[in-house]
Amino acid sequence: MKIVREQREENNSLLKVTVGEEDYGQAVEKELREYRRKANIPGFRPGMVPMGLVKKMYGKGVLAEQAYRTASNSVFEYLQKENIDYLGDVIPSEEQGDFDFENGKEFEFVFEIGEAPEIKLELSDKDKLTYSKIKVDKKMHDDYRANYLRQYGRLVDADEVTSDEALSVTLDNGEMNVADAYVGLISMSEEERKPFIGKKVGFKTEVNVNELYKNPSQRAAVLQVKENELEGIKPEFTLEITKIRKFAEPELNEEFFKTAFPGGEVKDEAGLDKFIDARIESELRRESDYLFTLQLRDYLVQKAGLKMPEAFLKRWLYTINEGKFSMEDIDKDFDQFLKMFTWNYLQKHFIKQDNITVTKDEALAEAKALAAAQFAQYGMPSAPEDMLAGYAEKILADKDQGQKIYEKLYEVKVVEDVKSKIKVTEKAVSADDFAKLAKAL
Repeated sequence: MKIVREQREENNSLLKVTVGEEDYGQAVEKELREYRRKANIPGFRPGMVPMGLVKKMYGKGVLAEQAYRTASNSVFEYLQKENIDYLGDVIPSEEQGDFDFENGKEFEFVFEIGEAPEIKLELSDKDKLTYSKIKVDKKMHDDYRANYLRQYGRLVDADEVTSDEALSVTLDNGEMNVADAYVGLISMSEEERKPFIGKKVGFKTEVNVNELYKNPSQRAAVLQVKENELEGIKPEFTLEITKIRKFAEPELNEEFFKTAFPGGEVKDEAGLDKFIDARIESELRRESDYLFTLQLRDYLVQKAGLKMPEAFLKRWLYTINEGKFSMEDIDKDFDQFLKMFTWNYLQKHFIKQDNITVTKDEALAEAKALAAAQFAQYGMPSAPEDMLAGYAEKILADKDQGQKIYEKLYEVKVVEDVKSKIKVTEKAVSADDFAKLAKAL
């Protein structure tokens, strides 16, 4: 066997592997014996098919497979032995010639690799970035508090529509009468609510339910029919308000605090306000962390200035996707791909250089937090601990979800690692200014 490495463009080379019968012969014979043992050919008992017939039927395909496998394995052994770091994967080269597996005994396989560029990245307090922290304003606090208390509040009768009340109405189009239909203004925009503002019980108006509820499932719910029954229903209805109910916040008494905070961590309204602000800051911190990660990513990618084998990476993407995307498709999104690919490569550098690890317990804690968030979406803000632990194990056991969790935690640790090496200045910004920064990225 002979391996020759030929440099092409920068950080891109070919590996030409020549294999002969002495390299793949034993593997071919072993595979053909296995074919003979399993062959089911009329006129021959199992295992008694003449080897000559087996070779005639399967020999060419087995030779091609084993010769390629031998060459491919030798490439990976060569890369490991020569300590060559490569990107993506080894792929067949476009310079590959034809093979004569009918008559030939020696074959040259040509593979292509993208060589990983060397990272020379010195970081110090001369590297400066700003961490944008969103200021909690009164509107944020009041909105969050209202939404939080809604979980413990109740609906009470109201005399007049003022904002986001819940309406009971009668809908009648002459062919169909729907009594006690529910119209929730909270799910509507301010513009959609306008026709109802200031109205009282007994108010009548003409509505088109297709315009009132553009979503078929919502339309079916208000008309109290199944979605497949919507077709053929005349959408113009007379709507009459029969009841107006509004949300009333719970009384902030001892009973409320025991119910909402059974652990006793909040006991009065002042404590509730501190709790609300802490929750908002926690959620906003995630937004700030995400924005900072994007800023740090772009800064490091630019500072590192790595010369990636772009032409190779495009060919690699085309090859591994097996024709799902054209080269034009790959070209269109390649800049964004290259940025993320380079960022992942830089992360691996810091993980290796600074011995960054993610433990199973850390991954389980993250999976448990994910499970808790999912339960909260379905109306279970305080799922039992054993239930969360069980779901966390299932999440981690799923290959894709588990990998995403580990990747996220590694990224968080890499960002914290880099933050400790550079100068980061925290700056308070308004929600509007933060949105502008995020949009720019």
